[in-house]
Amino acid sequence: MVDRLRSAAEQLEAPICPDCHIEMRWYRSELLADEPVPVIAHFFVCPHCKRAAQTDTVFRGTREAPDKLSAPRFAAYAA
Repeated sequence: MVDRLRSAAEQLEAPICPDCHIEMRWYRSELLADEPVPVIAHFFVCPHCKRAAQTDTVFRGTREAPDKLSAPRFAAYAA
């Protein structure tokens, strides 16, 4: 999860405040959904008028089904 947050933050572009026309500052990020598709919300605040904005990062399907299901190495012996 932390790796996803870091990669999302690296590619993040701050929105422009529609009132002041200056770049907003990042405030925080949080996980909105983990399943079926991870979504991280990024919150920004204008340093001048304190207007808030949100952008979302949606991760595409990166999980793949395993080729084989795992099984125990040793069979349990019934006595």
